Amino acid sequence: MKRDGNWYSYASAACLAVILYVFMTRFDTIWDTVKGVLGLFTPVLIGCVIAYLINPLSVLFSKYILRWIKKDRLRSFLSNFFAFLIVILFLVFALITLVPQIYTSIRTFSGNLDGYMKRINDFVDAVGIPTTALNIDQFLSSSEDLLSTVTSFLERNMSNILSLSVTAGKSVFQWAVAFIMSIYLLAEKDKLKSGLKRLFTAALGGRRYSAFEGFLTRCNAICSRYVIYNIIDSLIVGLANMMFMTIAGMQYVGLVSFCVAITNLIPTFGPVIGAVFGAFVLLMVKPSHALIFLIFTLVLQTLDGYVIKPKLFGDSLGVSGLWILIAIMVFGGMFGVVGILLAIPAVAIIDLIYHSYLLPWLERRRKAADGR
Repeated sequence: MKRDGNWYSYASAACLAVILYVFMTRFDTIWDTVKGVLGLFTPVLIGCVIAYLINPLSVLFSKYILRWIKKDRLRSFLSNFFAFLIVILFLVFALITLVPQIYTSIRTFSGNLDGYMKRINDFVDAVGIPTTALNIDQFLSSSEDLLSTVTSFLERNMSNILSLSVTAGKSVFQWAVAFIMSIYLLAEKDKLKSGLKRLFTAALGGRRYSAFEGFLTRCNAICSRYVIYNIIDSLIVGLANMMFMTIAGMQYVGLVSFCVAITNLIPTFGPVIGAVFGAFVLLMVKPSHALIFLIFTLVLQTLDGYVIKPKLFGDSLGVSGLWILIAIMVFGGMFGVVGILLAIPAVAIIDLIYHSYLLPWLERRRKAADGR
């Protein structure tokens, strides 16, 4: 049947309008259904993400450190093994460093609670805010009041706490399964790539597959560069923070520096979260240290934004700050913390599609239409 009649254009437009109307009016239902289906494959998706993040380290071992091994399968196995070993050792080191400090922080906080409350009251009085206006004299005047308040809160919300514990247990199990899944994915990555290449070549044809492969290669370059250099940048910021706190004689060096490094992975708002957390921890110990820490964090983030990150990233992303902020809000609202972390590479890929594919295609259509 011929498609050159007007009826075909009208029918296509009508179908698209109906689909768009149903999508807009039933967006919540459709989105809940999509999330429910994706939830079934959560361990697989997380495993793919973990494998993708660890793959550059495995490639580093394969291409540079273990390149003297002639057998491809042995070199691939050892590269994956050492890559996962480094990640596991890093996680173990982080736990060994953080857990004792968190335990010590809790003991110190509970043991010196009365002194902390007195410092807060003195600070509020010095600022000129009456304690009655904040009601802290009623609830935070002693450790017994605060502890009784916390105990009462736990008793009233025990069912929610148990539900949250069950959810946390499921999350830990999912992440464990995903980590095991990532090991298998990296081990079979060559077979998976070969199978997908054969499938897309058969489905798209040789010419279209070449264009599609070039697009995927550029997307992979954007994501890999962003992930690798963002991790390096966070390590630099965390180590610089650790060195400064050690020289300044501050407490909780490992806890605060680790938090600063992790939150630095979050674009735009992450450094603010790390600064507030570190300042709060130090405020309980010594307010002057909290002030010095905030000043140093401001200087460090300024250097990071204008010196370190431009040196690492260069102009590879080329996305304006406005679009990055919009992407963070949109992807954060849709996918939570994961969406915030992936907002920048996602908007960079969207920008790539627009400038390299969509806009040239529209210009070609316009020129063809004008040449008729």
